[in-house]
Amino acid sequence: MKILSQLLISLFIILTLITCSFNPYEDQQVLSIAPSVEAPLLKVTSHIRNSPRPNDPTKFPIELGEVGPTLPLFSGNLNYPFSCHTQASGLGQPLVDNQELLGMPIFELDSNGAKTHKVLGFSKDCSIPSQLRFFKVSNGNKISQIHDAKDIRADDLLLRIEQGTINRYIYAIVMPIKINEMPDRLLNSLWNKKLIYQFAGGVGIGFRQGKLNPKKLISRRISQLKKGYAVISSTANKTSFSYNMLQAEDTARRVKKQFISLYGEPLYTVGIGGSGGGLAQYLLAQNSKGLIDGALPLYSYPDMISQTLYALDCDLLNSYYTFKSSLEEWDVADKKRSIEGFNNAKIEHKSWFFYPFNQLANAKKIYIPENYSECIHGYFGLSSLINNPDQGFIKNIFSPEVKRQAHWSYWQDLINILGKDEQGFANSAWDNQGVQYGLSSLQKNIISPKEFIHLNYNIGGWKPQRKMKQEQLVYLPFTKIPIWMTQWSRHNIYKAKKGPAKRTKASSKAIENAYRYGQVFIGFNDIPTIDIHHYLEPQLDMHHISTSFATRVRISQQTKNLKNHKIWIAHPDHTPLEEAFLAMDEWLLKGDSTQLQNQTSDRCYDKDGNVIAQGIKVWDGDWNNKPHGKCTSTYPIYTNSRIQAGGPWQGSIFKCKTMSVEQAIKLGLYGVQDMTQYIDQLKEIYPDGVCDYRFDDIAKPRDMALNQTIYDLSND
Repeated sequence: MKILSQLLISLFIILTLITCSFNPYEDQQVLSIAPSVEAPLLKVTSHIRNSPRPNDPTKFPIELGEVGPTLPLFSGNLNYPFSCHTQASGLGQPLVDNQELLGMPIFELDSNGAKTHKVLGFSKDCSIPSQLRFFKVSNGNKISQIHDAKDIRADDLLLRIEQGTINRYIYAIVMPIKINEMPDRLLNSLWNKKLIYQFAGGVGIGFRQGKLNPKKLISRRISQLKKGYAVISSTANKTSFSYNMLQAEDTARRVKKQFISLYGEPLYTVGIGGSGGGLAQYLLAQNSKGLIDGALPLYSYPDMISQTLYALDCDLLNSYYTFKSSLEEWDVADKKRSIEGFNNAKIEHKSWFFYPFNQLANAKKIYIPENYSECIHGYFGLSSLINNPDQGFIKNIFSPEVKRQAHWSYWQDLINILGKDEQGFANSAWDNQGVQYGLSSLQKNIISPKEFIHLNYNIGGWKPQRKMKQEQLVYLPFTKIPIWMTQWSRHNIYKAKKGPAKRTKASSKAIENAYRYGQVFIGFNDIPTIDIHHYLEPQLDMHHISTSFATRVRISQQTKNLKNHKIWIAHPDHTPLEEAFLAMDEWLLKGDSTQLQNQTSDRCYDKDGNVIAQGIKVWDGDWNNKPHGKCTSTYPIYTNSRIQAGGPWQGSIFKCKTMSVEQAIKLGLYGVQDMTQYIDQLKEIYPDGVCDYRFDDIAKPRDMALNQTIYDLSND
């Protein structure tokens, strides 16, 4: 039977090769899934920051024409499928590494560099030899590759870029040079001895090498390159491709080691990057020393895994409004905000035309909402991407057979850390047991007790990974326009049947490992950090500023001081990066001082770049239970669904300690509302009790606990 199965797979691959069209500018499909390759996983007994990293046997530098290491040093097994993107990065086809039909096909090239139909072999690890390319930045900051030295002008900024692969991912080293230094890999007279590690964001679930576009990398750091900074980066450090922070560190260490082996130790290394590239800096700096000396996180979150707590609430709530209740009754700005915490506004969203099709299919009244919140505008489609293992990639980079076989989710990308169930699905860390959605809204009398009961009775939770099904799409006749017929992934959400809709229970071991292996930011902030946001709440952008204060609360709880943490928030028309680089340079070279504290202090900017206010109190507000400061009043801080459910601002309660409904009523948890007449209904919804947020996460390892409650309820 096994031989027959292998023959059928081989036949499928051969037929695919015969029938597929060949485009020399695109990567081919991954046609089969290679077996997992064993690789070392760091042994962690307490927290990863206390675990020494192993010595690297790799000889650095990787020579030009040679290939960097494939096996990671400490981040665990190589898992497949893995799609190659060396061609999209301008580096050509990856090297053949097998003849067993594993991975993607590699084709013979003709004399013009175009692919023929002859298959030379296959690549599962996407390796490419280290190589040099040269670029210039001319007047108007136009970036172009240099193919002929005759095209260089005297005032052009010249850049030597080294690219290759390390740990299967594409790395880049960008060095400003003079024209006479082009032929020699090591010459660097323009380098100011300062190094930038460029991180990047996006929402990725693994399985991809990712592309690294030199022009885009250069464009991000033109100002600093002109000042003599060198820049390094890797596709492993772009979260569009993966949120595995253990793998990100493993790779980043080797990329930096490659740089140092060529050019020596820099004066310092400063990290920069937005969104996922911001949280990566928090986590990598927390988890180990020596990778970056200063951090400039932009649009950051504390980490990805705790962001999923409220992000995956969004489609539970959207599904509830649309299919389990009256959408029209919930289409009220203040009411919806009181449940979700996010801002909302009358901004038309691309999903509006899905409503009538889904409402008709579910015998619901057709109603198109007027108010859209960040839950839709910012997190649209997120649950399908990160939480549905049966969904797969929309882009045609994996064959239909690979799409059918693989488990596609954010959790699966962390399988080395989170572990897996008997069916091979990664364990999830998402949990909503005991969560009372809309508790704050009930306390403030914005929703009634009956609405509160109905919401929590019906909202449910996400089905386990092994029970999830692909999204259902139908296409309008004679078009390629898809209609999403499982809006808000409602088919993967538990429904109320003979009792309340079932909630989701996470794996405690998965959560413990997420903590121990540094996927959760627990507040260690050992390096100078300037956290920078644009104020995007009016646009309902997912990069809300409350995340900076969740990070700050964790730092304050863990370290008892905020000397290394500064928050700068600006109007979207002003980006204070130049000021931040100058302040960080002073901070790293001269250390902390009274003058520097004024230069780096918490602040907010107006659209013209003027400082509205600065100092230690400007961001005071609900997050620290103090009167609102000038910046908080100028740029209001919104919350999220877990805070509105009574949770703390630090936002990393994966499993809450519970208390009985009777105890919750006795403690006054429901405010002025008399919930005694609803005790039986509440006990039916919460048979194991409701969240008692006076206590820390009960899934957090005991040896990592802060030995204190989060906050106290009065009259306990």
